[in-house]
Amino acid sequence: MAYVRFGRALAAIVMVTAGVGLGTPAMASGADPTEPTPGPCAYTPTPEEPAARPVGLPPDPRHTPSVGTVEVLLRTNLGQIPLVLDRAAAPCTVQSFLHLVRHRFYHRTVCHRLTAYPTLKVLQCGDPSGTGEGGPGYRYGDELPTGLPPAPTDPTGERRVYARGVLAMANAGPDTNGSQFFLVYADSALRPNYSIFGTVTPAGLATLDRVAAGGVAPTPEDPAPVDGAPALTTRFKTAHVRH
Repeated sequence: MAYVRFGRALAAIVMVTAGVGLGTPAMASGADPTEPTPGPCAYTPTPEEPAARPVGLPPDPRHTPSVGTVEVLLRTNLGQIPLVLDRAAAPCTVQSFLHLVRHRFYHRTVCHRLTAYPTLKVLQCGDPSGTGEGGPGYRYGDELPTGLPPAPTDPTGERRVYARGVLAMANAGPDTNGSQFFLVYADSALRPNYSIFGTVTPAGLATLDRVAAGGVAPTPEDPAPVDGAPALTTRFKTAHVRH
């Protein structure tokens, strides 16, 4: 579950469209460290990809909550990013995300990737290692969106609009969701292969716009990149559920 593959996948999409582990996860008491949880979400340990921070497996009740919304607040060094999670859209994803928030998995982590392609504008976060390859020590299945409008920039009709304000999971291929997610700061064209599980509030978008305005950090190899670390380091101080 090397999340760097997500980056390559997105870069390839853009080229076509535009022409152009630190520790072993602490398992839940009594859980087999190699077996998926028995509920409908089947969170599956990834011993080959240890957790960047030990958190164990999320709860997996027989009846996963699938109604209502949950508010989460990401406090960053550049401002707040309030999120509204939608249980109906992706119940297993929301359940996992809340598990990670409650176990402080996202505390003191940086958003490692900003994209500024014409057809792809997202901020990617959720890896405590800061490398783009770290995860929570487990994976789970996709809960893919339906009904997204076709991307007008894609003549093939394969890509859909992930609209400004969308909150979605990053992945390394089918059914490899973990901890990394992306925040869409402008309408983007993607195949509908990424689970959407909530939205960014207007206050959060203001913070995202600030990050995006700073651009991508230049490197010796590329003084004007459109994909890489944000020039304005974006660090989560805390993440918590709002009551």
